[in-house]
Amino acid sequence: MGRITVAVMVSLWVIPISIIVNRIVPHPYMDEIFHIPQAQEYCRGNFRIWDPMITTPPGLYHLSLAYVASLFPGMYCVKSVSAFSNVCSTAILRSFNGVLAVICSILVYEIITHLRPALDKRKATLYAVVLALYPLHWFFTFLYYTDVASLTVVLAMYLACLKKNYLFSALLGALSVVIRQTNIIWMLFVACTGIIDIALVHPRENMKADDFHESIRNSGSPTLKKSITGESKLRKRKFGAGVKTDDHSTPIISASSTAHMSSGLVEEFQNLLLTSWYLKWELLSSFCPFFLVLVAFGAFVHWNGSVVLGAKEAHVVSPHFAQIMYFSLIASLAMAPWHFSLGQASDMFWSFWENRPFSFFQGIMALVAVFLSVHFFSIAHPYLLSDNRHYPFYLWRKVINGHWSMNSTEGLFVSSLAGKAQRKIWVLAYFLASAAALIPAPLIEFRYYTIPFFLLVLHSPTDDAGSWLLIGIVYLAVNAFTMAMFLYRPFHWQHEPGIQRFIW
Repeated sequence: MGRITVAVMVSLWVIPISIIVNRIVPHPYMDEIFHIPQAQEYCRGNFRIWDPMITTPPGLYHLSLAYVASLFPGMYCVKSVSAFSNVCSTAILRSFNGVLAVICSILVYEIITHLRPALDKRKATLYAVVLALYPLHWFFTFLYYTDVASLTVVLAMYLACLKKNYLFSALLGALSVVIRQTNIIWMLFVACTGIIDIALVHPRENMKADDFHESIRNSGSPTLKKSITGESKLRKRKFGAGVKTDDHSTPIISASSTAHMSSGLVEEFQNLLLTSWYLKWELLSSFCPFFLVLVAFGAFVHWNGSVVLGAKEAHVVSPHFAQIMYFSLIASLAMAPWHFSLGQASDMFWSFWENRPFSFFQGIMALVAVFLSVHFFSIAHPYLLSDNRHYPFYLWRKVINGHWSMNSTEGLFVSSLAGKAQRKIWVLAYFLASAAALIPAPLIEFRYYTIPFFLLVLHSPTDDAGSWLLIGIVYLAVNAFTMAMFLYRPFHWQHEPGIQRFIW
């Protein structure tokens, strides 16, 4: 059981379903009518031609070009195609996402085993396969969208950071931004988690924390009175090397660090600042590549006049605070078999009870914030109201717009997923990153929630294999329904020719 098993199991459904989709829907559909012709122009060498309706950078098309180039020699030898541009068919371009989905599942497995090295390999395999079935990720595996490529590169970036290869992680971060602009937020989040990991692991491994804080109080600067184990002064490191820490030091908190977990957010933040100052030159050398990518992105936004490339009038940045509530709703439903069990409900209740009255005050304030966000900052985008091909169209009409108050309870469950096993400052960084990535988006698109959902689940203490099996069964049922609706329940618009299909 391992990465090969994961790859084989994911391939077992990617290949046959891709064949079925391409037979029934052979032509570009929905956003594919923009992406596929653009990729085909790149295959013809027309790099100066650009569709003004495309909002994302051309990273996916460049990766697709490399993928097609790898296939061309074999297809040419068997006389399947006569020219390079002929390889860029709809089916071939879609198959690139299928390959990426397999790679993505392997990355999930690698991250799980890195974060939790003591976890049984069979469980890690099960978790990776179930996450590959996550409906919003699974569905777009069979279409030529940017979502699968975006998730794959972000997870690769995160894995590289976990393994302390910061230069490679920053390069992958740059690639992720070229695929989708909002990934700049997740690149910054990955850099923050790397800094948090180094700064909060370093004091307890390489020095005595009491001596460190004593030196701060006595001298007013982070100069240590006592020697640091293994070195007496800072030294410059190469970009890719980073700070030497334990290979398995991660934001996951082990049983041996329970005392650290019990510390408050303020104390964690103080420790982070003090240790980061002491390690400032090492952190700067390790994470400077991330900063360079950020500067380049800022220069691009200044030159472009907007974050998006095309259709700027339809993607104006708006304070859509309700996005966090919608994401909470989707994440809660996606993990319902785990965190809505009696055991989890009991744990949550006793956690709130033991921390009263602060927990009750915190819960009330959260509910008030949710109420205000949903009531005053819900945006009904024209695309949402007019396009009945998307499931959010029906969710908005039947659930959110009619019973919007139901969102008030969902945010509490999402915070419970990761809050028990993570440092508080990690949870804060995750929340800020999710908010920064989702709130500016005026359109409700469930696929926007895929990256924060994966990061949330990867850091959640979900060890019950039975719950994971149940989640997998639910995902299979949802996938079967959505794919059947897409393939076998087409419909027509009176005002527009062509076949329409239901899609996420």
